Amino acid sequence: MRILSETALKYPDALSFSSGAPYDGTHDLANLSFYTDRYIKHLRDRGMTERQITRLFFQYGPVNGVIRDEVALMLKKDEDIDVPADAVMITHGFQEAALIALRGLFASPDEVLLSVSPAYVGITGAARMLDIPVRGIVEGPDGLDPEDVAAAARALRAEGKRAVALYLVPDFSNPSGTVLPLEARRRLLEVAAEEDLVVLEDNPYGLFARDGRSMPTLKSLDTERRVVYLGSFAKTAFPGARLGYLVADQPVTDDTGTTRTLAQVLSKAKAMFTVGSSTLSQAVIGGILVEHDYDLRTPTRELAAVYLERLDATVEALTEHFPPARYADHGVRWNTPHGGFFLTVQVGFTADLAAMERSARDYGVSWAPMSMFYVDGGGDRALRLGFSNLTPEAIREGVARLARFIKETPRG
Repeated sequence: MRILSETALKYPDALSFSSGAPYDGTHDLANLSFYTDRYIKHLRDRGMTERQITRLFFQYGPVNGVIRDEVALMLKKDEDIDVPADAVMITHGFQEAALIALRGLFASPDEVLLSVSPAYVGITGAARMLDIPVRGIVEGPDGLDPEDVAAAARALRAEGKRAVALYLVPDFSNPSGTVLPLEARRRLLEVAAEEDLVVLEDNPYGLFARDGRSMPTLKSLDTERRVVYLGSFAKTAFPGARLGYLVADQPVTDDTGTTRTLAQVLSKAKAMFTVGSSTLSQAVIGGILVEHDYDLRTPTRELAAVYLERLDATVEALTEHFPPARYADHGVRWNTPHGGFFLTVQVGFTADLAAMERSARDYGVSWAPMSMFYVDGGGDRALRLGFSNLTPEAIREGVARLARFIKETPRG
């Protein structure tokens, strides 16, 4: 991802499909003070004194966060995830949540993380930093096959190793845009129980589905507490706040017989990583949640419409430049998600970093090679298009440039 950023700086006139940055047209500077004040009023209404509120914001806050109650209420309303506040940890975005979860779940070099492949590079990078081996499971057009997960766990056992956890993005996966069907979600939870797996469910895009196409989260279907849920406010509320959350309601009993949630136990790792998350950032997010009665799904419908318009513009432009009747033999095809930030395009040549740089330099359009996201190799002839932060006009021009690049690149 660093290379993609450097390419964007090197070729600033290139239209970039490389990024998955959220749309920034809804931000208003006045909202910073409005939502902060709204949360302070909320604390006063709850009976906190001025001295208590002042100390809360100007001193170190609780390790697991200030707005756990508010996030728990949001999860219940938006996702039908019913957990106590003690099961919630506020983190510095998804990345810290992933590091904490991995640090707490893995203890031996024989323990392996299973991951959907292709996968968001943040999870594979976090595992690499912690020296946790990763075994990729290649997804199909409808996402991860639960039977492939079971087979991978059994294969590791035969090697004298143990699969501890499985990572996936069930809704509009980054990078592929796939969505896991409902029956596969239920079966995946059964496999997790059969193979003694913890499921790390990453859900940054779930609120951006077309109307009537939203799927229940794995965590909302989780009756045996197999799922650790990893969320972020970067896409739905405020990217600059850099806040995410970890939901881990699994009971853990220590040597004294005291039972706490896994999120509370993981606070030791959180304390070592960052001590605590910014209380000022939490105040802004808390104010947003309070102001909208702990409902992010409703106020994000307007934002979802922006992303869906951009998704449609991308698909329409690809169809215009590569009508199937003419280009079936060229190897060009793409998937059509019903939400999210990304789709993937298959091409008839090696779409690596060198090809991407040539595309940016000579054709004025950049993208992300899919091979960067595969755990154990693959995706050599595919590219990811991120459309979330491009206007429909820019998308149409960008796809026109991309089409020239694809048509003028020899197959082979």
